[in-house]
Amino acid sequence: MRVLLVEDDRSLAEIVVAGMREQRLTVTVASSAREGRERAELGDYDVIVLDVMLPDGSGFELCAWMRARGITTPILMLTARDAIDDRVLGLEAGADDYLIKPFAFRELVARVRALGRRRPAIAPAEHRVADLHVDLGSHAVTRGGAPIRLTAKEFALLEFFVTHAGVVVDRASITAHVWDENHDPFTNVLEVLVRRLRRKIDDDFEPKLIHTLRGSGYRFGP
Repeated sequence: MRVLLVEDDRSLAEIVVAGMREQRLTVTVASSAREGRERAELGDYDVIVLDVMLPDGSGFELCAWMRARGITTPILMLTARDAIDDRVLGLEAGADDYLIKPFAFRELVARVRALGRRRPAIAPAEHRVADLHVDLGSHAVTRGGAPIRLTAKEFALLEFFVTHAGVVVDRASITAHVWDENHDPFTNVLEVLVRRLRRKIDDDFEPKLIHTLRGSGYRFGP
């Protein structure tokens, strides 16, 4: 399960990340509203844990922005503000759950896992780009009606591409999805994986779908 934690308290973020990794959760940290927007828009997460008090904006505003952008990822608001009005404001902004600091770590993990189980019901299971069809549930891939066999890493890369079709995505966002945020995005492993995927879904087909944008990343689509 992939979690985006938007939290500006570095010591708390480090504790949460260490604990979640022990629970086999992959965590990406954003320390500001700006970074949270970038991560949420480019990354593919199962749950977003969002602090209300951020140095450059309100978590309520960030939550509402995500929903306005069509980001349906379940959101857990995490804050020291325990007034009823604040909880209502968070839920009205589009949050799915609310946890007040200080909290028991076991409860945080339990709530994150519970929210993560809701994700398949709201995320589209099938994607079509040109004549490419990808079923995220069964991992079945066809192009022009012909079945294509992919390795687990190749499918993870294709999954990221099809869910961000038409958007320029950078190397760091891709590697955080296919591997994790600790993977070095400046190695050539990503290029090797992209080349392998191209051979399978692009080389014998038109139009080409994987486009390299030097200095920016990749764009997927005809």
